[in-house]
Amino acid sequence: MSENKIPYKIYLSEDEMPKAWYNLRADMKNKPAPLLNPATHQPMTRQELDGVFCDELVQQELDNTTPYFEIPREIRDFYKMYRPSPLVRAYCLEEALDTPAKIYYKFEGNNTSGSHKLNSAIAQAYYAKNQGLKGVTTETGAGQWGTALAMACGYLGLDCKVYMVKCSYEQKPFRREVMRVYGASVTPSPSNTTAVGRKILEKDPNTTGSLGCAISEAVEAATSTPGYRYVLGSVLNQVMLHQSIIGLESKIALDKYGVKPDIIIGCAGGGSNLGGLIAPFMGEKLRGEADYRIIAVEPASCPSFTRGTFAYDFCDTGMVCPLAKMYTLGSGFIPSANHAGGLRYHGMSPVLSQLYHDGLMEATSVKQTDVFDAAERFARVEGILPAPESSHAIKVAIDEALRCKETGEEKTILFGLTGTGYFDLYAYEAFHDGKMSDYIPTDEEIARSLSQLPQVD
Repeated sequence: MSENKIPYKIYLSEDEMPKAWYNLRADMKNKPAPLLNPATHQPMTRQELDGVFCDELVQQELDNTTPYFEIPREIRDFYKMYRPSPLVRAYCLEEALDTPAKIYYKFEGNNTSGSHKLNSAIAQAYYAKNQGLKGVTTETGAGQWGTALAMACGYLGLDCKVYMVKCSYEQKPFRREVMRVYGASVTPSPSNTTAVGRKILEKDPNTTGSLGCAISEAVEAATSTPGYRYVLGSVLNQVMLHQSIIGLESKIALDKYGVKPDIIIGCAGGGSNLGGLIAPFMGEKLRGEADYRIIAVEPASCPSFTRGTFAYDFCDTGMVCPLAKMYTLGSGFIPSANHAGGLRYHGMSPVLSQLYHDGLMEATSVKQTDVFDAAERFARVEGILPAPESSHAIKVAIDEALRCKETGEEKTILFGLTGTGYFDLYAYEAFHDGKMSDYIPTDEEIARSLSQLPQVD
């Protein structure tokens, strides 16, 4: 089909929506390393994980061979409230950049949570409800995951306890209030409500918190409260699985018009959005059916891919969670209080870490002020106010499109627009008022944190 026939927004019909999630690990030659028991350094068993996660989610977490998992009808029915999400041809951005590149973005912000996080939140809440649990606990950084889980739990009648990174809790009060609208309790982390929170505060009473801190608190609350389990919005294999619906829909839409992306770009914090977007494309790459250039974009203030180490580390600051082999800055690393709260995690998905280690994808880091400059550039021509997290991908997509302008290459670029920035106006205000900093950790800071990695044979 000719280029001028491609609409601005490509929607799939209900019949075209994926009916199964794709498990990228099934096609990986080098599987991600197993989670380890922090006490014994032996692979975590299903029985050990059952005490933390829902039974069905443990099965999904440990399965490296099943390529597709059927999406239960009840979840597909919920998805219909906001899916399929649109794949947008960024004609206006292309014109503004005067680039020969063709730019597409998958927009995941057309639901009340404002992000892609709802794709996994409803799945995890559904399995908890089916197991007969009373409620779930979780952490949230920027608040998208907490909002999404609150929505899912409110829909299914589950209790929801959210530990929100303190700096985000203070920066984003309206995100916190949306969670409360849906019935969730929201606690700034670290807090005095858990033993691990009190320990962290005793060490540093003025800490701004981190996702690692909030994870520790949420896990403690789940494991010490009968009828509760812990759920996580990123990093884990099960989350990558649920988020594959982003990439599956994107590929179906592109295939419909005979479009093949050359470059695929996603922001990277824990990895849920990037992993979901690239899943079917990376699957083709692993099977030798096609090739793509895939770029992970992370903040320069929390550069786990670009400056971290590929090693076993704790998933949380309190060192109570299993050990995961991933690119990490060390579980004790507390990033500066930047405005992309969803990207302030010390580590990276074991799936994405293995792919990066094997040279199957690239990574780059960008400064905060450059990210917000790109966000405004995008908003002024495409009409969407993007989340700070998503704007990392926008920044690099613009860079790649301008590179095409210099070289004359007609590359096709796909990036993930994970959500909207309407709860991030304090961040935009800081940018406008010249109060936004570009703090980048020193080599000494990172080395000090990495020196505390657990010694695993």
